[in-house]
Amino acid sequence: MKVGVLALQGAFIEHAKNIRLLGAEAVEVRRPQQLVDLDALIIPGGESTTIGKIATTYGLIEPLRAFAREKPTWGTCAGMIFLAKDIGFDRQPVLGLMDIRVNRNAFGRQVDSFETDLHIKPLGDVPFHAVFIRAPVVTEVHANVEVLAALEDGRIVAVEQDNLLATAFHPELTPDLRLHEYFLLKTDRRGGGR
Repeated sequence: MKVGVLALQGAFIEHAKNIRLLGAEAVEVRRPQQLVDLDALIIPGGESTTIGKIATTYGLIEPLRAFAREKPTWGTCAGMIFLAKDIGFDRQPVLGLMDIRVNRNAFGRQVDSFETDLHIKPLGDVPFHAVFIRAPVVTEVHANVEVLAALEDGRIVAVEQDNLLATAFHPELTPDLRLHEYFLLKTDRRGGGR
């Protein structure tokens, strides 16, 4: 199985490392032609405006959109914003594929970052220790989106829609590989790695 990690900015190195630890091939994606042979793609956390601008500069927006319409794609933190159809304004390039409304930097500034244990439906009863850094939150979901996790106050922080997965936190910053493993299983079920 070959998984791309969008390597324009942000925590792409950590995602690639986790993919390799699970036995799959990880490819850092910076150009449209690098998407061709991939089974899946991770869009990492970072700064969503910067990711959008760099993706535009390198002619990646349409190729990324076409890829994510068909193949498993996971956005973490800024990647969640990049996947969302509604980010509250139209001043930055996004893929606009996931039927969610996202509030950027919903938890405040860098100093307001926090960690908490989450119950994530597909991971079973054992909580996942989640790291939130200037994280977004999902404020609205449509009927075809499944909520996978929410904070105790009800704010939605993980969602899934068909081949798309989005988390508001940074699973790549913990030693827990279960979400990466879940994404690889999702990819395998859709015919990836064959």
